[in-house]
Amino acid sequence: MKINTMIIDDEPLARKGLSMRLGEFENINVLGECKNGLEAVDLIPQMLPDLVFLDIQMPGLNGFQVIHKLQELMETIPLIVFVTAFDSYAIKAFEVHALDYMLKPVDEKRLEETIDKVVMTLEQQQLGGNNQKLAQLVADFTGDDCEVILKRLANGESIATTPYPEVLAIKDGSEVTRVPISEIQWIDAAGDYMCVHTGDKTHIMRRTMKELQNELDPKKFVRVHRSAIVNITFVEKLVSHISGEYHLILNSGDELKVSRSHRDSVKEMIKF
Repeated sequence: MKINTMIIDDEPLARKGLSMRLGEFENINVLGECKNGLEAVDLIPQMLPDLVFLDIQMPGLNGFQVIHKLQELMETIPLIVFVTAFDSYAIKAFEVHALDYMLKPVDEKRLEETIDKVVMTLEQQQLGGNNQKLAQLVADFTGDDCEVILKRLANGESIATTPYPEVLAIKDGSEVTRVPISEIQWIDAAGDYMCVHTGDKTHIMRRTMKELQNELDPKKFVRVHRSAIVNITFVEKLVSHISGEYHLILNSGDELKVSRSHRDSVKEMIKF
């Protein structure tokens, strides 16, 4: 990884010394130098460096003012490392989200630590950018929420790059029955088993409700209570009772109670 870098300092010797030090790092490419803050806010948006070593006390614009100007001019500003002779600026430096802070004269080991931090930060940003692109691609393809996919990636969870399955494989002894998802009307729990209802036939499988719900398209299947999921395609009526309870009537004639905790999501899904 080549890290394009700029040095902003009003002291010529300080610029030259830091440039020579940075030349010892194979992954650092010094794009240019600026002798004051005004030059910096003019050239940085043009040259788009990854990293800026920025002096704080300079004529025209000081280092903090440079940061604020860049935030106005650029959507994303480079990584900033403040370099100054005065350690009293340290707290203020981190208030404006500087990556690091070094005192003059720059110590070799301290500079090496800073470059290591820069490399780690850029790698994390690149990974985050790649994850964002991947998440958007998957979201476009599957209809999933992009932020949900990013959270799964951040937690190290796998993400599906295909839509929800069209077939549910149900194992019964030595046989496996492939049941089209579109034919499933509703699913309910019976102890440790799930009953998958398709018209006049019921299939039994040993799965948890949560596992099944994760495999079903949430745009079509809605949880109506703790132990039942319904395919809204087959919902004919939503009936309210005097007691305040709601029941779903399927076009098969089956009637399912809607629990209070799921009532709003059911009404939203079926648009009643």
